[in-house]
Amino acid sequence: MRPSTNGDAGRPTSRRERLRAELERDALRAARKLIATEGIEVLSLSAVAREVGVTPPALYRYFEGKPGLTLAVYEAVTRDFVATVAEAAAGADREDFGGQLYAATRAVLDWSVTNPGEFDLLMGAGYARLVASGSHVDQVLVRELGGLFGQTFLQLWRRGILPYPSPEELEPRLRSQVAVYLRLMEHDYPVGVAMVMITCWRQIYGLLCMAVYGHLASSFDDYLPLFEAMMDDLLALCGVPRKRG
Repeated sequence: MRPSTNGDAGRPTSRRERLRAELERDALRAARKLIATEGIEVLSLSAVAREVGVTPPALYRYFEGKPGLTLAVYEAVTRDFVATVAEAAAGADREDFGGQLYAATRAVLDWSVTNPGEFDLLMGAGYARLVASGSHVDQVLVRELGGLFGQTFLQLWRRGILPYPSPEELEPRLRSQVAVYLRLMEHDYPVGVAMVMITCWRQIYGLLCMAVYGHLASSFDDYLPLFEAMMDDLLALCGVPRKRG
């Protein structure tokens, strides 16, 4: 729930509204600190209330219980995560589409490894618990992160660079699911382009989980070489083979 704001100024207009906005910000900051230091398991209204010095019922009015608090944290983390990735992509040359995809994907990896608790909320076991509570929030990440990557894929498609399957090449049930994924990203290109994107993402997501949760750490104590090899394959798949200095 967001505080009421003045349409012109875009900020709370009364002392009560300002205090409410401050409490919401403090609560979200405290919740994210708990997740970062102790994991998603410890997140509760009581724990956050202790951190900000109020009673749990005071927070309940703003966040409608733990599910509401978790959803608010999820949305805040997603915004910051996507902003980090967007900044990395923006650092590449505007005409270097492979460089944009590499920089953005590397930012996803670095952020995930650096923020395992928040990664857990967005894409791991914490997300599974959020969905179990009845909050189907994956659309937020698909729209924001998928939409960000989709901007580059849109350019690849428009310029005829990206190889992609025709609708007829996709199994009907898969085609219908990918079409939903495409609509959530809010981009206007063929369903085959979205199929290439999800093909890339399923590999990226697997590597993220390996790196964050330490899967196969006995063999891969450094996941960067595996990441580099994966990106070589994915960029070639997208028609923009990686440039090496």
